[in-house]
Amino acid sequence: MKPRVLAGLIGAGIQASRTPALHEQEGDAQGLRYLYRLIDLEALRLDSHALPELLRAAEQMHFTGLNITYPCKQAILPLLDELSDEAKGIGAVNTVVFKDGKRIGHNTDCLGFAEGFRRNLSDVPRQRVVQMGAGGAGAAVAHALLAEGVEQLSIFDLDSLRARELVDNLARRFGNGRAQVGGDLTNAMAQANGLVNTTPMGMAKLPGTPVPAALLHAGLWVAEIVYFPLETELLRDARTLGCRTLDGGNMAVFQAVKAFELFSGEAADADRMLTHFQSMNTPL
Repeated sequence: MKPRVLAGLIGAGIQASRTPALHEQEGDAQGLRYLYRLIDLEALRLDSHALPELLRAAEQMHFTGLNITYPCKQAILPLLDELSDEAKGIGAVNTVVFKDGKRIGHNTDCLGFAEGFRRNLSDVPRQRVVQMGAGGAGAAVAHALLAEGVEQLSIFDLDSLRARELVDNLARRFGNGRAQVGGDLTNAMAQANGLVNTTPMGMAKLPGTPVPAALLHAGLWVAEIVYFPLETELLRDARTLGCRTLDGGNMAVFQAVKAFELFSGEAADADRMLTHFQSMNTPL
């Protein structure tokens, strides 16, 4: 008998999320009874302080697991019983599985970004890369970038302490010197081969760009994790210059592939999920 899955997503301002449809349609394709619900802190007028109560409620209602997004990927850590090796190393969780009375945290963002990068930017130069953002998603992406061979990663964040903590975390896994706290953005961008945005800037509810268009140049490749809209202002600026780009839909799909497998115990069809995602992204 195939499993029944009740899953959800906790985050703020997530009404436009494609994740429920991705999970439910893949469940339908596999003949699973698969329900996926949004738990939107913004709509509920809550913040990350509500996480303990929300986790208890999910357990009481027999949820299989939860995905976790901004702004909760690090705030949830103290509330979990176990962490996968990857989540422990990254210091952020985007997937929680309820199993045998325990809350087990995983991180599928790192794998999700890496898969999109390998499929679309496998041949790009990676001597110097600038990353905007050092939050939960930023931590996962930074780990993926260094694992994919980026030689020097400069991390910029409005919270310099958070950027320093991420750089120190990366040093423990990858050695000293490969990641650094960004200082002069203009100079860093002039020398960079690549740019990655891991901040929420560019989302429909937070329009704008994390890097002024004047700092972009034609030799740059640019990657996003924002996927609503799929073409952010940053990607539009980059494409105008002829830069190679990677949109945020890739990470959204490939992190969902792994989360689906953690929730259901069944292998997901990544190409089918990618095709479904692309079919949903007509202008609203």
